[in-house]
Amino acid sequence: MFSNFLMALRAGGVPASLTEYLALLGAMKAGVADYSTEDFYYLARATLVKDERHLDRFDRVYGAIFGGIESTLEDLQQAIPEDWLRKLAEKNLTPEEMAEIQALGGWDKLMETLKKRLEEQKGRHQGGSKWIGTAGTSPFGAYGYNPEGVRIGQDGSRHRRAVKVWDKREFRDLDDKVELGTRNIKVALRKLRRFARDGAATELDINDTIRATASNAGHLDLKMVPERHNKLKVLLCLDVGGSMDDHIRTSEELFSAARSEFKHLEYFYFHNCPYEGLWRNNHRRWSEITPTFDVIRKYGPDYKLIFVGDASMSVHEISQPGGSVEHMNPEAGKVWMERLLQQYKRAAWLNPVQEQYWRHTPSIGYIQQLMENRMFPLTLEGLDRAIKDLKH
Repeated sequence: MFSNFLMALRAGGVPASLTEYLALLGAMKAGVADYSTEDFYYLARATLVKDERHLDRFDRVYGAIFGGIESTLEDLQQAIPEDWLRKLAEKNLTPEEMAEIQALGGWDKLMETLKKRLEEQKGRHQGGSKWIGTAGTSPFGAYGYNPEGVRIGQDGSRHRRAVKVWDKREFRDLDDKVELGTRNIKVALRKLRRFARDGAATELDINDTIRATASNAGHLDLKMVPERHNKLKVLLCLDVGGSMDDHIRTSEELFSAARSEFKHLEYFYFHNCPYEGLWRNNHRRWSEITPTFDVIRKYGPDYKLIFVGDASMSVHEISQPGGSVEHMNPEAGKVWMERLLQQYKRAAWLNPVQEQYWRHTPSIGYIQQLMENRMFPLTLEGLDRAIKDLKH
């Protein structure tokens, strides 16, 4: 009856056995799921999946086999987004046209030219290549294109090319109560937590007690083992805003799992690269900044430092004083990265960008170099690699 479903599960990496399949058919015959698709989903998952690591694989296969009709109907009900109609004036160029547009030639030249334009410009411009305006190829303005520019007056990023943003941007905190999709991340994080327990000999070892009692002719012989306490300390630094908006869901899943798995967890936000200040609340990030030096002094070297970010930015944001996309930082981002890594010898960077694309973004290579190749993809396999590195 559902043989194709069983074969698809096996092909998708869910080791469902014939015995489990027969249990599903028996339950269906007994009317357990009745005529509810939701009940059938939970029944199939309960009978065919025996390891929580395979739950997401099951969901993908289930969606491919049974979810197509519903998905199609939902897609047809969606209206054309307003954003498509509002952006008609934006400058959209072909890859060949983009390649012909030249950058001004570095951070100092860009800032010097912007200052000159601000002094000279008298009115609004659109579609040009020199003045501060819209829908053009100038390095300054909005809704255009330039390989290295300053974004002014644009809602959100389009090409990920701006080296500085002259607008106030609002970031939101990550939701630490996200549950959907966190289960496999929790399984991976437990591997790290398991290696950080100690304590006094006050916990009953049931198996050893049974063995010793049986060997002692039935006289009770209690055996104790050290009570396990989670002593692992984690300092989590989360990149938010800008290009990280594309990865909010994944970051929230990791954050939620970490909050539930680690007793000693401290977290802070940053944007693109850590600088002289970090923050805990994105809505008050300009008024409640925690100096990075205070973080280093307060949290000792026994903490394991984990960065979460796509490391996708202008290289100037890492290498130059004043290179931050949002403020004039007195010291370069790489200086703060080096200070943090000097304090926290056990550190890892988790990147939500697929690893195969890293080589196309120079800033990812720069951060990877600063991390001494301790950058890992934000996948279950990447988490396993990061955890193995953090344990040593």
